[in-house]
Amino acid sequence: MFIFHYIPMYGVLISFQDFSVFKGVSGSSWVGFKHFIYFLHDDTFWKVMKNTLIFSFYDTVFGFPAPIIFALLVNELVQKSFKRTIQTISYLPHFLSWIVVAGITYQILSPVHGMVNDALNALFGMEPRFFMTEMHLYRGINVAVDIWKGVGWSAILYFATIAGIDQSLYEAAKIDGASRFKQILFITLPMMLPIIVLLFLLKISTIFTASFDRYYLMENPLVYEVGDVISTYIYRIGLEKAQYSMTTAIGLVQSLLGFIMLIAANKISKKLVGLGLY
Repeated sequence: MFIFHYIPMYGVLISFQDFSVFKGVSGSSWVGFKHFIYFLHDDTFWKVMKNTLIFSFYDTVFGFPAPIIFALLVNELVQKSFKRTIQTISYLPHFLSWIVVAGITYQILSPVHGMVNDALNALFGMEPRFFMTEMHLYRGINVAVDIWKGVGWSAILYFATIAGIDQSLYEAAKIDGASRFKQILFITLPMMLPIIVLLFLLKISTIFTASFDRYYLMENPLVYEVGDVISTYIYRIGLEKAQYSMTTAIGLVQSLLGFIMLIAANKISKKLVGLGLY
């Protein structure tokens, strides 16, 4: 933790410098908040910030509840062997790299012998479409693929929580005539709420960040307008254009915003505890 998370913090100094790889941190000239002022007045930065927040919103609204719903549905399966099989299969996509997942996605949605286009043509006579280049579809495809890849792995903690619930609570509910849906609503979900809140707090802290692999490998120049996020923007201007000070400044602001969101969410959760809402 100290070596890989705290020592590298020294590097944020270059966000206040016109950094040169030849002069190093100690030899580069100081420019104060020059780079912060520049990117805050840059229209491209605000575009990628908007895209990042939109993706984070979609991930929170659709991606965060997905493993909860999946865990609840799998828990309702009666046959234990089938339940374990479903769980195991759902974990597998997590172990595929984004390179493989992006390749599979492009192949399935390809206009040339892609599975989806072939099916649409056979069923409805539709002309082939390259879905990955259509801006109004790209975000939905990206979020859907991310959910498919991570829903099983993200549900592990929920499976563990459900397994730890006292079965006598369900037995008492059955005696009182509670249906399966009411048992989920009044027993399973309340017992899962602490871990749901904890994971939601961690999710909130990443609202200004975006997985580089996911977006870099899934996007293409035709969808930059809606698919370009902060992490891919930093890569292009930092590594490809060697603007190290600028990208460090953006990264520092990004981290500070995430830290503020985490503290705020934690404060709100404590207020909810005080109100007895969970």
